[in-house]
Amino acid sequence: RAALDRAAVLLRIKRDVNRLDNVWGVGGGQRPVKHLVKEMNLLLREYLLSGEVSEAEHCLRELEVPHFHHELVYEAVVMVLEGSGEGPVDMMVTLLKVLWETGLVTLDQMNRGFQRVYEELGDISLDVPLAHSLLERLVELCFDRGIITKALRDACPAR
Repeated sequence: RAALDRAAVLLRIKRDVNRLDNVWGVGGGQRPVKHLVKEMNLLLREYLLSGEVSEAEHCLRELEVPHFHHELVYEAVVMVLEGSGEGPVDMMVTLLKVLWETGLVTLDQMNRGFQRVYEELGDISLDVPLAHSLLERLVELCFDRGIITKALRDACPAR
């Protein structure tokens, strides 16, 4: 009875999802999508600041959502398109390469992430006029480093 009362109180708290994660040990698949997207964005931003691939890899593993790694790929590519300069491009390609080589991001997840960017490129290019050329360059770089397949490279929308 005490445990049920405690659970009722905890569930009524309108705080962050992390509170329940800490108390109940909710796994990655039980977290709201918005929370996971926010976590992946934060992970990528921290990576761009620190440049620590191993830390980014550790954080991604800690999220425990291998079925959702396409979101990381999608967010990484969009971040490159919206960013400026060569630094973020090289860093994201390096991160994707490591995640690909370790098997943390599977072929299917990599394809789904890039396909989502391809589908939304029209909307993205409204905010970033050079999105098509940036994406073509990024896709070519990823292909050269063995991160994506020839079929995925060829599927890249051209202007």
